[in-house]
Amino acid sequence: MKRPTWIWLYLIIFLSQTNMAYAKEDFTTTGSSQTIQTTSWPNLYQRARSYSTHPESDPPRYVRNLSQTGIDALKNLYWLDVGLDYRIRYEHRHNDIRRSRITTDNPVLLRTRAYLGIREILDPLRFVVEFEDARRYNSKFPKDNRDWNEFELIQTYGELYFKDALGRDDLGNHRPVRIRGGRMVWEALDRRLLASNQWRNTTNNFEGFRMTLGQESNNWEFDAWGVQPVIRLIDKFDRRDKGQWFYGVIGHFRQWSKIVTIQPYYMGLIQDDDGGTRAKREIHSPAIRAYGIVPDTEVDFDLGAVYQFGRDGGQKKSAHAYLLEFGYTFQQAAWKPRMSAFYGYISGDRDPNDHTNNRFERFFGFGRPWSADDYVIMENIQAPKIKVEFQPHPDLQIDGGYNGFWLASKADRFNNLLSSNGNNRDRSGNSGSFLGHSADIRARYRLTPHISTTLGYSHWFNGGFVKNRQLAELGETTAGTDFFYVEIAVSAFK
Repeated sequence: MKRPTWIWLYLIIFLSQTNMAYAKEDFTTTGSSQTIQTTSWPNLYQRARSYSTHPESDPPRYVRNLSQTGIDALKNLYWLDVGLDYRIRYEHRHNDIRRSRITTDNPVLLRTRAYLGIREILDPLRFVVEFEDARRYNSKFPKDNRDWNEFELIQTYGELYFKDALGRDDLGNHRPVRIRGGRMVWEALDRRLLASNQWRNTTNNFEGFRMTLGQESNNWEFDAWGVQPVIRLIDKFDRRDKGQWFYGVIGHFRQWSKIVTIQPYYMGLIQDDDGGTRAKREIHSPAIRAYGIVPDTEVDFDLGAVYQFGRDGGQKKSAHAYLLEFGYTFQQAAWKPRMSAFYGYISGDRDPNDHTNNRFERFFGFGRPWSADDYVIMENIQAPKIKVEFQPHPDLQIDGGYNGFWLASKADRFNNLLSSNGNNRDRSGNSGSFLGHSADIRARYRLTPHISTTLGYSHWFNGGFVKNRQLAELGETTAGTDFFYVEIAVSAFK
């Protein structure tokens, strides 16, 4: 392990000691990472209760405005946002089905991030720079850009911020206009189609333009963008993909947010033919999401539907997805337990011999909510789940679940299975559709206002499809896999 990485850790821990006397932030119990409850004005925004669907905040949650850190010497620096954090995660993966051989791997993942943002003092002009260094050690497998991205600027953008451009809403909140240009990171909706991917060691980011009308506290808000994805290069500086454009617009309607928040949206992808491994594609994806709470009950819901059409490598594109989650929170119980049931259907290619591609395009979504071991992505899958979440202590959150997985089309692939030779797909469909089932549990404990810990375990039971494809490529198979991890995250500011 290289010495500069530990220097970052020592620095963060040292800074954290200066603030330990201050109050801790409140936890939420939705299954996604904790956020600070700071809103003190009338606000129509309601957070979805669904499991692990809440987007990362903007700026990221490890960032603080220096005037709000509780340090007297910094109380006048209202114009400066600063963040510094360090994360280390040990993983034990036994018989990982993503790998091309059956073995045990014990990687150690390190990630350091630093953020600097300037706002208000130069309005309407604002700036953001964010640095990341991501590495993996102690692994049996070659470097990949899921875990490695050394000394990289993941955000460098300028913003024009017009606070009163659209006046105020009926509650008195400003309707601002924000126009950003440069390299950006953000998450949207339920993170399934656009996410920075906080679990993974490296970050999804883009270069281009983004415009936002309104803000979360308003009764309506629109977010639109046209960007090119950034290619993560392991040993070089990252660069944008000049042959691909990703664009979209999202509407947020919160007038009835105590009952339902409605989010119609559209995303599209245009990709050039590179004359080699990448085909020409043009994919259009209109969709709608609605989430909320049934009136006079503690029953919550999160519903979504997506349709995709266009052209995909010379074929017609026709794909779809349905997402349904219902939950119930026992508000009278001390631990505020929430139980939920989820079902997701994501189409796969029904017939490899016709001229239509039915495989769903997940764009730049967050894969891990589909399975705790990171095996499943939003493609060719049927996934029923049961989840339980509770909070036995203000600093402790626990969740667990049981999941089943089937291919939506048994003639299409299981994307993350194995790594070569196309053996993640049986075009004949004779390998079946049952991928397996899994059970998982996770505990998150805030040790201090600056140090968070996570402990997790998942066991995957191999289904018929996985066993058949492993036999085809490896000549052997296993009953299942084990995934255990311990994670420590340290932030300079509470």
